[in-house]
Amino acid sequence: MSTKDQIHILVVDDMSTSRGLIIQALESMGIANVHHAADGGAALTTMASRPVHLVLSDFNMPGMDGLTLLKEIRTNPKTRGAGFILITGRADKEMIDSGRALGMNNFIKKPFTPVELRACLEAVVGRL
Repeated sequence: MSTKDQIHILVVDDMSTSRGLIIQALESMGIANVHHAADGGAALTTMASRPVHLVLSDFNMPGMDGLTLLKEIRTNPKTRGAGFILITGRADKEMIDSGRALGMNNFIKKPFTPVELRACLEAVVGRL
């Protein structure tokens, strides 16, 4: 079985349109196990009941931003091993440095193409 058949990915974004576009891009790559959450709290709840290999999270979300979600994931022994890719419209040095310090595996700047998303994913999980 290939990586894309086995990997479970959680997409976290408060904007349903963005979430849908990312899910569609993942499915077009042949990734079968794509889950989603509308905010950080829902993501943590999902991860508590359904382990995932990789989280793709928007940075700018109400309540809990993407870096706070990353911190929560990394401090929980059950979720700390999940890969984490931050999706952001403003990939400034301070944000990226903070993400790396928290254990972010990669980031991608909006807007991005499916080809760029695939390259970002493959940098974390290997060839899909």
